[in-house]
Amino acid sequence: MNEELLRESRILIVDDQVDNVHLLERLLNRRGFVNLRSITDPRLFFPTLAEFQPDLILLDLQMPFLDGYEILEQLSLTLSDEVYLPVLVLTANIGPEAKKRALELGAKDFLHKPFESTEVVLRIRNLLHTRHLHQRVLDDNLALEFRVRERTRELEEAKLEMLFRLARAAEFRDDNTGNHQHRVGSTTALIAERLGLPADQVETLRLAALLHDIGKIGIPDAVLLKPGKLTPDEFHLMQQHTTIGAAILTGSRYPVLIAAEEIALTHHEHWDGQGYPHGLAGEAIPLAGRIVAVADVFDALTHERSYKEAWPVTRAANEITRMSGLHLDPNVVRVFLDLVAEGLLPVPDDGHPH
Repeated sequence: MNEELLRESRILIVDDQVDNVHLLERLLNRRGFVNLRSITDPRLFFPTLAEFQPDLILLDLQMPFLDGYEILEQLSLTLSDEVYLPVLVLTANIGPEAKKRALELGAKDFLHKPFESTEVVLRIRNLLHTRHLHQRVLDDNLALEFRVRERTRELEEAKLEMLFRLARAAEFRDDNTGNHQHRVGSTTALIAERLGLPADQVETLRLAALLHDIGKIGIPDAVLLKPGKLTPDEFHLMQQHTTIGAAILTGSRYPVLIAAEEIALTHHEHWDGQGYPHGLAGEAIPLAGRIVAVADVFDALTHERSYKEAWPVTRAANEITRMSGLHLDPNVVRVFLDLVAEGLLPVPDDGHPH
């Protein structure tokens, strides 16, 4: 242990006898200890403790107003479990019960008066050594905890960045702005929140919705970018983007990707059972898929595509109302229409409803 650190340790002396205090001060000064604070009125102990923040307390037991036992008892209630603040009891009470009680109340060491100066200094040094080792462990633990938090944050950021880039790769083929995925994610989160889902689940769905069309990676450009109406064979091929997307995302333990797999597979299922890929109906369709279905239809209608012009928000809302109970979940549509009425949904890229 660094000698300078030991000598600069803060030592608080608590004894109602002025002669005893002066004796300890002279002894410690001769041994190089420079940060001493002494009080002879024990009622000043706790204000002094808060202001001086000692590394060691030298405590008498028999004092007026507030004896050493009471101080030890209150001190144990004041300090957190992480704090190691040693107390060396120095007392003229030589009875075994006094020592037993003091140690039970939290004192770390015990000496009888009159004491031998060399032994006192050795006990003080040992207690200070333990105090500083404990502080070093605490500091190291805090530093380690900070590094773990930073590393965790970096890993989370890396996962999110990979998710965004994966979504961007899918959207870039038929939406080179990359904004469709983010608008669908934002609308999905607004609807989910309004439906009363917990905040963490809302955020999971916001991120998972970014990958709803990841399966388009596996659809040929001739079909994906065709400006006109698809033939039945081409439409069947386009439908496969749901199962392709689910296959890409399957097997993850990451909650966002688990939700994304479910969304990719089910966001084209219809409330009336006429959707794809499995013809699910009603509440057999996962809620995440039903929410994204509404968000996806709204964004597709209000934005220009290779095969259509952008619709005004009002017209799109009317179309979604018509699809309620057929293509779309009526309850999700109801919440969606409330959001439209309140002007809370993402509008087309020019910033104005068409």
